[in-house]
Amino acid sequence: QVQFVESGGGLVQPGGSLRLSCAASGIMFRAYAMGWYRQAPGKQRELVARITSGGSTFYADSVKGRFIISRDNAKNTVDLQMNSLKPEDTAVYYCTAVRNTGAALYDYWGQGTQVTVSS
Repeated sequence: QVQFVESGGGLVQPGGSLRLSCAASGIMFRAYAMGWYRQAPGKQRELVARITSGGSTFYADSVKGRFIISRDNAKNTVDLQMNSLKPEDTAVYYCTAVRNTGAALYDYWGQGTQVTVSS
């Protein structure tokens, strides 16, 4: 059974920092590209950051230079360090795992964690 446990969300003032963590179980973690998406009220879900199985990273333009994604294959965790937070970062953040074997596409999502940036 695939399970993600997300933690670290909450309320923070503009300019502050939060660290999201996602612990995955039930998958061959090291074989998956891991990512964080977010969805703000009334907006489409968007990719925030992704890290491949080989460690390559991608960031949305809106978070470059402020957010850092990392993974620990020994612990089956992926983290998102969020710095210099802005009110527009307010959203539900989702942990994702994707693996394309060529024969099949595996795509899993966590339940989401709320991040609110407000004074």
